Amino acid sequence: MAEGLRERKKRQTRQYISDVATGLFLERGFEAVTVAEVADAADVSVNTVYNYFPAKEDLFLDRSRGVVDRLSRWVRGRRGGESAASAVLRELREEVESVSPRVGLMDGYAAFMRVVQESPALRSRMWAIGQEVLADLERTLREETGAPAEDPLPTLMAGQINWLHGTVMTEIGHRMVAGGKPPEVSREVLLLLDEMADLLSEKVLNYAVRGAG
Repeated sequence: MAEGLRERKKRQTRQYISDVATGLFLERGFEAVTVAEVADAADVSVNTVYNYFPAKEDLFLDRSRGVVDRLSRWVRGRRGGESAASAVLRELREEVESVSPRVGLMDGYAAFMRVVQESPALRSRMWAIGQEVLADLERTLREETGAPAEDPLPTLMAGQINWLHGTVMTEIGHRMVAGGKPPEVSREVLLLLDEMADLLSEKVLNYAVRGAG
């Protein structure tokens, strides 16, 4: 269904406020900028900012909304004969090999990560997002395998599979902040992914295999 004029204006306003806020945070640091200053720079009211972004952290981590269900989407989209962990490994390799900005392989990501590292509030929010990713993946694994609520296996498997994604994202962040260039970091992280895959047990690699039908 085509986007209506009202919805498009709201989306554009939200994006504009987020872009203005991000520019200020990158320039001065997250803690040094107030919501009132963001509102003033974007020429909107403070109430308007909060209508679009319930918390200040949301202004900077706006794009994290698409990360929460990333692993679940990859698992649900696994191919016939492919396990949950194998699907995530394949998707991660494809993202890293293609030097995808979706995993931070882009110019400007180092500056973004420096702002996060210097802000206790943003580090806390990033940790909370990571917990949402883990919980969402566990729910998906239970749905995909039909495991009962008392079965601990989906929880354990979600932790193993989430470790792959979390470690890759952390390593990309560290290497970009250290001055790495996206193509160079891509090559390094592909080697790391191979080492990580070797550490997974056969039980993990053969969990939640999709039927080949």
